[in-house]
Parts: sequence; structure tokens; C-alpha cells
Amino acid sequence: MNNDIAFIQQFINEKAGTDILIIDGVGGPRTREAFLNTFVCKDAVAITQQELNSVAKELGDTDTKRINAVAKTESNGSGWFNSGHPKILFERHLFWKQTKNPKIIRSYSNPTAGGYSLDYNKNGIADSWEKLSYAVCDDPMAALMSISIGKFQVLGKYFYECGYKHPIDMLYDASRSEYSQYMLLVNYILKVANLKSAFLKISKNPDDCIAFATGYNGKGFRKFKKKKKIASFM
Repeated sequence: MNNDIAFIQQFINEKAGTDILIIDGVGGPRTREAFLNTFVCKDAVAITQQELNSVAKELGDTDTKRINAVAKTESNGSGWFNSGHPKILFERHLFWKQTKNPKIIRSYSNPTAGGYSLDYNKNGIADSWEKLSYAVCDDPMAALMSISIGKFQVLGKYFYECGYKHPIDMLYDASRSEYSQYMLLVNYILKVANLKSAFLKISKNPDDCIAFATGYNGKGFRKFKKKKKIASFM
């Protein structure tokens, strides 16, 4: 099945072009390491100005100021960690909610949100990627749907609306192409949250950003001062 560990191992082998893993359906250190290596890309294709303009046009905008403001708010404007992995945020409470396996409290599984860290391990792997590597060897589908991906931090659970058959494909494309990360924003705004009109109201006035911040970040937008952040980047 495409939601088990064997599927993940097969995916890794296909991307590597060789059988680096035995397809045994058992997640362990070798699978974790290979999984992490699969998504490293230090020469990802940058978006062109023409592509950026086309993204703005799809959202009904005449320039890219609003898109850039959202990018800076969600990820400080960069879609990758220094390791070459695309930026992600692992949401342990979403994994807890979505896993079909026995619910056990772990670093990557907890009924309450939190545990976020900007730390890197000794190999330079971001905390969220380390958690994902463990979670994907526990319940792959739940793990991949529990991460916010890329420059615009779109949740993996919206893979279908973003045009993918599986969230691992969404994550892989985001690791290789900046344009793919921008298209996650487009699909989230247009197909998931219906935020086009709210997006087009974004301005230097924080109050004009409330509708978008609420729709994009939920009630937490106040806690993280998202309306002020978006307005400050306009």
C-alpha cells in the first residue's frame, strides 16, 4: 500500500536510482538516514521572475509584493534549511490526531501542540526533520500529513488539493523546485482556504491583513502577531 513503510523504502530506492534499502517494511536507522538524504538538494531550481509574475497573476495580483510579504512572514523568505532540506515544521499534535497506530507520547507524537525547536543535531539536521524521520518510520502517511512545507508552510495533509497523489511527492517537489513551493501557496489560497479576496486586501495597514492572517494561520495569528508581520513587509 502507498501509506506503509515499504512504500517509503521503494520511493527512496527509486529516487536514488539503486536499491540502497531492502524493501522489508521495517523502519530503522538505515531507512531514517536514507529518507533524510533523499530530500537534500543544495542546488534546487530557483524561481524565475517570469514564473513569479505568473504566480501573482494566478492570484489576481498585479505585482509580487503580497506574495513576498507572506513568504517573509511564514519562513523569513527562505524555503530551505542550511542542510539543503526544504523548510518544514513538524506538528506533533497533528501526528497524534492522524496516526492509526497506538497513540504513544513521543518527541514526534503528543496530543498537545508544541515542542518546536530551531535546534540542529550533530549532523546539522533540523529538529523537525529529525522528528519526521522517526515519525515516517512509525506511520508514514500521518507523518507526511503533519508537516508544514516550504517557504509558505503549507500542510502536507493538503497534498491532494495541491495536485499530488501522495504527500511524499509534494515534499519531494518542494525540495527540488522553488516554483513548486510557490504553487503550494497558490493551491492553498485558491483550492483549500478560499483566501483570494483576503490575500488581495493585504496592505501596509495591519487591519487589512486580519482576514488573510486568520484564514491562513487560524486563531494563532494573534499570538504570533501575523497581521503586523505581513503589513510590515509590504
